[in-house]
Amino acid sequence: MPVSGSSLVRSRLRDLRRAALPIGQATLAAGAAWLVARHMLCHPQPYFAPIAAVISVGASHLARGRRTAELVVGVALGIAIGDLLIAGIGVGVLQLMLVVALAMSAAVLLGGGPLLVTQAAFSAVLVATVQPPTQGIYWGRFTDALVGGALGLLVTALVPVDPVALARQAVVPLLEELAATVEDVAAALAAQSHDAAVHALQRARRIDEHSGAFHAAVLAGGETARLAPQRWRTRGELGAYAGADPALDLAGRNVRVLARGTLRAVELDEQIPPELVDALHDLAEAVRALEPALSHPQREDVRDVARVAALRAAARATLALERTGNLSVSVLVGHVRATATDLLRGLGLAPREARDAVRAAADRERQRALDEA
Repeated sequence: MPVSGSSLVRSRLRDLRRAALPIGQATLAAGAAWLVARHMLCHPQPYFAPIAAVISVGASHLARGRRTAELVVGVALGIAIGDLLIAGIGVGVLQLMLVVALAMSAAVLLGGGPLLVTQAAFSAVLVATVQPPTQGIYWGRFTDALVGGALGLLVTALVPVDPVALARQAVVPLLEELAATVEDVAAALAAQSHDAAVHALQRARRIDEHSGAFHAAVLAGGETARLAPQRWRTRGELGAYAGADPALDLAGRNVRVLARGTLRAVELDEQIPPELVDALHDLAEAVRALEPALSHPQREDVRDVARVAALRAAARATLALERTGNLSVSVLVGHVRATATDLLRGLGLAPREARDAVRAAADRERQRALDEA
């Protein structure tokens, strides 16, 4: 369905509001870095200082401390190597290639990861092409990079992001994509549509991207909650998201396998009982109810909505298996139950407790069906 112009504008405005604090941090850090390097260190053109400051602020939102430090060190290392070599061998294509190779090699020898290595090469390229040294080695740019990086880290420590908001913003698209994929699987099974099953599988394969973003947000938020005194009080709230992180990763994998099994079932033209489609709708409902449950971990009534929906999904799926025992349905039911278990774990249940709850719900549904028969 095409997105209307007004919806797109509202979406972009929401994105801008979410980015307001990082933009403010980068603006403040860049200005402070320029002022310090220009007026306290008396460097005439300290443009590497605000560059390093902005890189440092940007990295601190999505990377842990080690990765942020790697970026800052990478900037400084590339500048130092570029200044040293270009001052001695001049400017040219071969010199540029040599500077990049040596900067990246030095970063690797220092034990740096991909971020440090790439950033060292990027900074060396800037030195060699934008403003190569013309009057011998100049250490001011190296100093500017370190000062800018340090000020960027200082600004993010003094004006930190809200770790809970960071995690919440990342979990919402993950849960939306999970729920929508489960609904697509249900629609494909109900219609026995090959094209719809292919679409569901393609969508399921994109869940990993959202899962990775949520994992990164939880890690970054956890570090902020530990290091920034202003955010220490958020550690309890953030714990709900941190606990749900591995469970939602497993849920995403199970939904991907569920989508693959759906395609196989449609290709084999297997008989799909309506209870299984109903179970998938319940599962999608449980996924959507997880976000408010994570946002209000102390509200048992809110958590019960997700818990009841997940157990109902597992119970109905089990009943579907009782009605139709073909292999494809057995596989699908297994992954519905596994995903329901993952969601219960995301609500804070221990693995065994979640499995027992699913098993008990399935037993109750089976007994109810027998009684009605």
